[in-house]
Amino acid sequence: MAVSPELLEILVCPFCKSKVHLKEDGSSLKCVGCYRVYPIRDDIPIMLIDQATIEP
Repeated sequence: MAVSPELLEILVCPFCKSKVHLKEDGSSLKCVGCYRVYPIRDDIPIMLIDQATIEP
């Protein structure tokens, strides 16, 4: 089961408060503002700043 579209509508980056989008492979959420990537584990987005990586 993937992250629901309703959840994606309300999730924002905890660092900069910008929208996040599901990456194509479905393994993580990427912030459109600061480019942090938050992992998804067992269909649960891990929205912790210290768990994020930064991708250009």
